[in-house]
Amino acid sequence: LDCQIQVGTERLSKGYTEKCTKELENLYGIEYEKLRAAFLYGADAVYFAGERFGMRAAADNFTLPEIEEASAYAHERGRKLYITLNTMPREDEYAPLADFLRRLKALGDMPDAAIVADIGVMDMIQKIIPDMEIHISTQAGIVSSADCNAWYRLGAKRAVIARELSLSDIRAIRANIPSDMEIEAFVHGSMCVSFSGRCLLSNNLVGRDANRGQCAQPCRWNYTITEEKRPDTPFPIEETREGTFIMSSKDMNMLAYVPELIKSGISSFKIEGRMKSAYYTAVVTNAYRAAIDGYLRDGENYSLDERWNKELDSVSHREYCTGYYFDDPMNNAQLCENPGYMREKAYLAVALEYDAERKTAKFRQRNKVSLGMAAELISPGKFGRGFTVEKIISAENGAELESAPHPFMEFWLPVPFEVKAGDILRGAN
Repeated sequence: LDCQIQVGTERLSKGYTEKCTKELENLYGIEYEKLRAAFLYGADAVYFAGERFGMRAAADNFTLPEIEEASAYAHERGRKLYITLNTMPREDEYAPLADFLRRLKALGDMPDAAIVADIGVMDMIQKIIPDMEIHISTQAGIVSSADCNAWYRLGAKRAVIARELSLSDIRAIRANIPSDMEIEAFVHGSMCVSFSGRCLLSNNLVGRDANRGQCAQPCRWNYTITEEKRPDTPFPIEETREGTFIMSSKDMNMLAYVPELIKSGISSFKIEGRMKSAYYTAVVTNAYRAAIDGYLRDGENYSLDERWNKELDSVSHREYCTGYYFDDPMNNAQLCENPGYMREKAYLAVALEYDAERKTAKFRQRNKVSLGMAAELISPGKFGRGFTVEKIISAENGAELESAPHPFMEFWLPVPFEVKAGDILRGAN
């Protein structure tokens, strides 16, 4: 499950936080938690996968009843849900796909659009669910207005363009396609060393087809070479004195260029969140929502708030780059120079309710919270308000605790400012 932000929509209304968390107690699943966080912190739409036919086969994907519930949850809040059907099915997979689409159509509430990469899949959707909006996945590798126009004539509403395009490429495409065809582009998150994710490496090494959602991400592995007569003495493959991955891409971060992205004609900003936490979803969405709203409000007087950049540094990520918006992939492949992830701040708990009279908030634990620790609270549109944990009270029996060590345990915590349901408590260091 990932989230995306539509450019030009109305700002979140007052009271939206409370509305988004109306059914908080019922949303225990990992994917539901991320769904809720995405909408609460400013996403206009979420894209996700069902149990098959999406490019996130290893994720905790949605069952049909969960799809129906999630669709209703989104629509009650004026938000949208897009289902990814963007694998490249083989001959024997079309019958199961048709069955899935018929069952999807029968739901009381279903997603607003399907994201597809294969023209056969698109054709089948149009036959079985003719009213469903079609978005063309980045897996289709769209790099020109001719490409967009061909998909448009076939019935596509939106093109998720290839990540290999520059801003000037995007501007040229926008100028040469119908005004009602939307352009969506990735602005943040993991990138793939292969063109628009069309990779055979996973299939070759471990028999898992990346183009059918099963990528093992071997581009992130460390590799060595051996000399024929010394097979027991492997040598690391290095490109610099410090060493590097030879295929692992940096993470994209275009927060500093939100005005340029909007001016280029992109109508939907796509945030990639493969296998990431609800904390990641909330923080990244919050930062981009603030930047987009800030620019749409202030125009040429807009300036980037450095707090937003600090928020993006607080989540788990590889080295950041600006993708290929300003660099040619042939000249700069945007490969990592340092192995591994920058670790995110500890995601401690999520707020359930607030007692204004006692100025205490009830939280559900995600990681251990202890007396005396420095903590921060993040809220939709607010960033890193700090305080010290001075008292922890058991929600079960009212006893004062030294810590809240158990997963999902609930506790009360004095907080020096108002807390809303869905706010996130994190470590300050």
